[in-house]
Amino acid sequence: MINVAIEAAREAGKFLKYSVGKVRTIEVKEGEERNLVSEIDKGSEERIISLIKRHYPTHGILAEESGGSHPDADYKWIIDPLDGTTNFLHGLPVFSVTIGIEHRGEIIAGVVYDPNQDVLYTAEKGSGAYMNGRRMKVSATGKLIDSLLMTGFPYDIAGNPEHAVEHFVDFLMEAGGIRRFGSAAIDLCYVAAGRLDGFWEVNLNPWDMAAGILLVTEAGGRVSGFDGARLNLYGKKLVASNGMIHDAMVSVLAKQRRGETGGIK
Repeated sequence: MINVAIEAAREAGKFLKYSVGKVRTIEVKEGEERNLVSEIDKGSEERIISLIKRHYPTHGILAEESGGSHPDADYKWIIDPLDGTTNFLHGLPVFSVTIGIEHRGEIIAGVVYDPNQDVLYTAEKGSGAYMNGRRMKVSATGKLIDSLLMTGFPYDIAGNPEHAVEHFVDFLMEAGGIRRFGSAAIDLCYVAAGRLDGFWEVNLNPWDMAAGILLVTEAGGRVSGFDGARLNLYGKKLVASNGMIHDAMVSVLAKQRRGETGGIK
């Protein structure tokens, strides 16, 4: 199955790279004025699903643009055909294809392909995480003040869901540095590769996280909900780290639950 996921991700990624600057139609998703979709997103997804169905016609699909099929199947392919659509539409070369494979509620394989760098990230449950065939390991940074973190802002940031703005400010005060790339899948890959020490975000969808969380854990890192409890793939909130700074990140995120302002006056 992971070989099929790799083939699908590479094919879709090649299509995306070829299509930069060639978008004809851009739509706004209903009720989400910042959430854009083009015919390129849809074309990438069609290529991925077509290939999967040729090999596994009875497996379930959960994809960003077309939704789901076979919801009761033991195996489910969780797909984001273009993670980083806004970057793509602006010609900013930070976007990816991401495919996770879920078996009875557990992610067992994941692939993220960065077509701009031609970098393939892969993981299978219990077998490690790899970048272009080289095994990855999370960083050894032990203090939050020494850490480089990544985050993202949801499309509905104007409503400040889950105190997203306050969390950002809280981390600004306590972390060594914060970056924002615009592709959660790539962010998680960078945690797995040790380039980043941690990542958090609100209002994520399963297709944003599925492959990336396996990459992080297989590289020796840790993932959880904002409260530090076991991650719910469908729960919208994610913290991922090298493990060593995880409790510190969870503590920062708890400030809003404790009513602390964390620098906002």
